[in-house]
Amino acid sequence: MPELPEQPLYRLYDTALLDLDGVVYAGPRAIDHAVESLAQAREAGMRLAYVTNNASRTPQAVASHLSELGVPAEPSDVITSAQAAARLVSGKVPQGSAVLVIGGEGLVEAVRERGMRPVRSLDDGPLAVVQGYDPTVGWEQLAEASYAVAQGLPWVASNTDLTIPTARGTAPGNGTLVAAVRTATGVEPEVAGKPLPPMHHETVIRTGAKHPLVVGDRLDTDIEGAFNGGVDSLLVFTGVSRAEELPEAPPKYRPTYVAADLRGLLRVQPELRAGADGSYSCGGWTVVVREGELSLGEARGEDPYDGLRALCAAAWATADATGGSAPKWRKALAELGL
Repeated sequence: MPELPEQPLYRLYDTALLDLDGVVYAGPRAIDHAVESLAQAREAGMRLAYVTNNASRTPQAVASHLSELGVPAEPSDVITSAQAAARLVSGKVPQGSAVLVIGGEGLVEAVRERGMRPVRSLDDGPLAVVQGYDPTVGWEQLAEASYAVAQGLPWVASNTDLTIPTARGTAPGNGTLVAAVRTATGVEPEVAGKPLPPMHHETVIRTGAKHPLVVGDRLDTDIEGAFNGGVDSLLVFTGVSRAEELPEAPPKYRPTYVAADLRGLLRVQPELRAGADGSYSCGGWTVVVREGELSLGEARGEDPYDGLRALCAAAWATADATGGSAPKWRKALAELGL
């Protein structure tokens, strides 16, 4: 984790690349503190770009939803895995080709944007298959995709997230639908979305970000995507991932910063310091390793997520140095109240 000047994140980075589901909203409602935090960051000059693996809706629909929640957004502020998938497909087939679309309107529009013709049946002569999440996808569409893939057509999936957060809880994601076609055909798709490079490439093309910060709720898509793109990240705990997943996380799943929610964009992130005795301190918290177990020092800070940063730094450093597992950490995490 880098040493930082005493400035909030919205001044350290020119663009926030924000995941949507579980970060800005959950289904039809805004996540607590999201609207006001994003407004303050925007007013301070940070560009906000909304980057989602959900391929079901068009950028226009997403921007409209955000605006209804009180987060003003233009379609150009929204980057979807459907757009990244369509760009991949366009490199495989001639302009104007028919492409079998298994997904919603967001994927249909993205295919058209790249100069291709979306179709819904193998009988329409497609030259490729593109698949993305949509709640209406059922057996008939998955069967059509399977028939096409089995005939050798190139197959691109928008993403392979196994779950998505909704207002009612966690639901199956596009990865479960992709798995059905994979099982039927024995073929692996080329994947466009986070955490893979095509999505990061699409985001940089569309935003022009020079010093971006990835903001997400999932270690296995958002944080890994930032790692693959070589950029910093902020993990918020309003969606899928939980604090107990962090101490033993491999390098690709390690966020630069952590925060309860999007108010983390507005905070000065305290410097993380390593002591000569192997301890780590952050924001008034100190974590030491004693007899193979992490312990909190007597001094306590105000924000337990600063303590989590120190705890994770100690756990990661120990695991990396020994090539083994992290020291015992559950007691220290419980003392943080996380």
